[in-house]
Amino acid sequence: MDIITMARELGKEIQKDPRYAAYKAAEAKADADQHLQDLIGQFNLKKIDLQNEIQNPDKTQESLHAIDTKLKELYAEIMGNESMADYEAAKSEMERMFGFVQQILNASINGQDPDTVEENTAGCSGSCSTCGGCS
Repeated sequence: MDIITMARELGKEIQKDPRYAAYKAAEAKADADQHLQDLIGQFNLKKIDLQNEIQNPDKTQESLHAIDTKLKELYAEIMGNESMADYEAAKSEMERMFGFVQQILNASINGQDPDTVEENTAGCSGSCSTCGGCS
């Protein structure tokens, strides 16, 4: 089996993992949550309002502050939504699993024995470009 076929097989195995199923279910729940979607829409419109106000030559600190305050309120409401909280938790688990897979691959590319790679719980993203060094 060549490396590309093995990568495809790995992808299939990832999709069988219960963390993937939980992630997809949480994503579907968040997508179907109309109140959450309305909040996200309002948030996006308010971001546009802020961008427009920043470019407005007649802007005031008060107008910027009012829009920023509303953005923060909407963000807090979005993040406090149960569907969003479930989605963020499931997404975090998927990212953790995927980060460990990347960590194993990166270590292997650097000549380490893949069977001896321990999960870096310090938050390894798997991207060496943003890394401060492995522990």
